[in-house]
Amino acid sequence: MIQAKRLFDVPYHQLKNSPNPNMFVTKTNDKWTGVSTKDFLDQAMDISRGLMALGIQAGDKIGLVSGTRYEWNVMDIAIQQTGAIVVPFYPNISESDYEYIFNDSGVKICIVADNDLFMKIKHIESKTPALKHLFTMEDVTGARGWLEITDDKDKVSIEEVQARMDAVKHEDLATIIYTSGTTGNPKGVMLSHKNILSNVEATIEPIPADPGSKVLSFLPVCHIYERMLHYLYMYIGCSIHYAESMETIGDNIREVKPEVFTAVPRLIEKVFDKIMAKGDDLKGIKRMLFFWAVKLAEDYKVVGRSPIYNMKLKVARKLIFSKWQEALGGNVRAIASGSAALQPRLARIFLAANIPILEGYGLTETSPVNSVNSFSKGIRIGTVGALIDGVEAKIAEDGEILIKGPNVMMGYYNLPDKTAEVIKDGWFHTGDIGEFQEGKYLKITDRKKEIFKTSGGKYIVPQAMENRFKESRFIEQIIVIGEGQKFPSALIVPTYEFIREWAKRKHADIGDGTNASIISSDAVKARIDREINEINANFGKWEQLKCVQLLENEMTVVGGELTPTLKLKRKVIMEMYADKVKAIFE
Repeated sequence: MIQAKRLFDVPYHQLKNSPNPNMFVTKTNDKWTGVSTKDFLDQAMDISRGLMALGIQAGDKIGLVSGTRYEWNVMDIAIQQTGAIVVPFYPNISESDYEYIFNDSGVKICIVADNDLFMKIKHIESKTPALKHLFTMEDVTGARGWLEITDDKDKVSIEEVQARMDAVKHEDLATIIYTSGTTGNPKGVMLSHKNILSNVEATIEPIPADPGSKVLSFLPVCHIYERMLHYLYMYIGCSIHYAESMETIGDNIREVKPEVFTAVPRLIEKVFDKIMAKGDDLKGIKRMLFFWAVKLAEDYKVVGRSPIYNMKLKVARKLIFSKWQEALGGNVRAIASGSAALQPRLARIFLAANIPILEGYGLTETSPVNSVNSFSKGIRIGTVGALIDGVEAKIAEDGEILIKGPNVMMGYYNLPDKTAEVIKDGWFHTGDIGEFQEGKYLKITDRKKEIFKTSGGKYIVPQAMENRFKESRFIEQIIVIGEGQKFPSALIVPTYEFIREWAKRKHADIGDGTNASIISSDAVKARIDREINEINANFGKWEQLKCVQLLENEMTVVGGELTPTLKLKRKVIMEMYADKVKAIFE
């Protein structure tokens, strides 16, 4: 039984049981610098006293607008200790979303990371009447720094903060997380201390970390996935290292040498692409061995491997895959993957390389984890593992996954009707379609709302198809389309970096090598058509892609095509590329 009733109890558990001189570690001026458990809690207490001096009451809403960094965690615990509610924001959402969330939740104080975010909030400040104070984590001209919150801390005693802490109950609301929905206004998911701590307790065993283990954090901590894992890491007593940026992740992994890090499939795909690019650069016997090992890994089975296969695998791990492990620091016990579906091929290859990817499944509304592949309950490639302890699931008649457990949200903030639509008779309706394999391993087949019919009445399951097509090294991103049309098709972003290297090796004509000239190249079009035809053979005739259009630019969060958790915004993409879609079907 976890020894924490409220989320802010978690770091105190660490202080009592496994105090860590490097609880949080940040790289500044090319040096990794740690903060101890005690110093972290002392700073959080000072902030709590300052917030109370500013008039913050239990139940007030305080916004955090920042990427993953030390200050975020300090503020998170400090806010909770006052009985106030944490409202986290993605840094890259639109001003209209900021305005809506500020007003819907009634944020009274907001702490932002930097100058750009400060200017965004200042721009809507006149439209958010509840907002009284705005602070910045970095030094910004004309702004109050976050440490100024403590200016009047001496007006409030530690005992007064402790009284607030004592009044917070296990079942009380801890945070409102606004989902990055692909349509309509964001919905505020209300999660209690109990919701999130039930997930912490149930995922301690699957995550192979110990007190003092190094973990690397770079996914947005404002997302419940990374945030819950932060509480888990704190509870265990790990050292949480912050990556400098998405661009430096490779270097940071090699420097930190983490035992565990979290990732989303998009990142794992990019890591694998870089590994394969290095393989392409090899010559002679080294190149032959590299691709022999990859081919061997593609046939990996969790159970039922033959003695001959195991012997070959031992050789591949020694000669090839050990280099992959070194590139990830040499200590990785597992990569925790979530947020979207992982290509089964990648899961297979990384497992063969002795770099286990523990793919799980969850939603913001379920705090988030419902199931996960783990060493104790078993790993099954192509599934999201067995249910975590305490969580129940069943499959509705239409295939939808229904969830019940202590991790299910309190409801949507200010939206009782929307809450009633998804929680019926105690079961949360996930909107995901799935099935159980071997009686215990959950397999997600698609989003209920994303499955569509062609004009011939045939069902198309886009996510499964997209993952299969992304196994091609020529395809970086893909969205399968064709609702109400005679046939399915796709918009494709080619893997431009790989294609440039391929063209050089094959002496293919790609013009001046720009993205625009690549998608105009007859050689590239023919090669991608070949890839599509080969993969099409895995699908029924009605599912096969008949025609595609290539996109010049990658789909991104900043561009508006992806949610902050890197999911496709299908409706937005269809509108943005309406001319391409029209060209396909006309």
